[in-house]
Amino acid sequence: MTVTEQTPVTATRPMVRAQDVVKRYGPIEVLKGIDLSVAPGEVSCLLGPSGSGKSTFLRCINHLERIDGGQLSVDGELVGYRRHGEKLYELKAREVARRRRDIGMVFQRFNLFPHLTALGNVIEAPIRVLGTPRDKARAEALRLLDRVGLAEKAGNYPGQLSGGQQQRVAIARALAMHPKLMLFDEPTSALDPELVGEVLDVMKGLAADGMTMIVVTHEMGFAREVADSVAFLDGGVVVEAGPPDEVLGNPRHDRTRAFLDKVL
Repeated sequence: MTVTEQTPVTATRPMVRAQDVVKRYGPIEVLKGIDLSVAPGEVSCLLGPSGSGKSTFLRCINHLERIDGGQLSVDGELVGYRRHGEKLYELKAREVARRRRDIGMVFQRFNLFPHLTALGNVIEAPIRVLGTPRDKARAEALRLLDRVGLAEKAGNYPGQLSGGQQQRVAIARALAMHPKLMLFDEPTSALDPELVGEVLDVMKGLAADGMTMIVVTHEMGFAREVADSVAFLDGGVVVEAGPPDEVLGNPRHDRTRAFLDKVL
């Protein structure tokens, strides 16, 4: 693997910076040199057809996947590596897990623990990973469940909740770790259409509160309304990126226009 040197950080450093990021699965190159920057407090939406590399890129940011080239950093720290002098060393699993605490991730499928209540799902990581006292974790979890509109469902198990409610519990669970960055991998794609709005409303609230978010989505209305930037990916590269009014309203590239003609 070739990982480029990290540039010096500054007071205006991006929250996420990807430079020529490559990811391969055997002979298949899924990411072919992703370049993208997301500022603190920014909401960035990643658009593109299935297989374009959007979800893989998110998983690389969270080091659920190891990159094979380029450089990827979160809040000035290389993802998966540390720098010592002029050399880069791959982090041990424990250090990767420690850094991953700062990054919340919400998946297409809710991945809740079926044997735990909504409250139990939210308090699990703060207690086990952060060592938060149970009473404090419980109070924070109840506040977060109220924030996502589910205070009255704290005692319900996932099987007793709708898909939209389960996804909102998943968001509360991610927020319980006090992340500096939230990643959303098509969070509404597994939901019935009438449940999509309740999840998007929670995400709009997070954006309004200044949470840095990268969202893989096909919800063009959300991208138009909430995103500060939009990136269109195809074939493992960023074809076009910029403000949503420009990318969605007046795309420069034929491939972007062809995609938007099918989804708008």
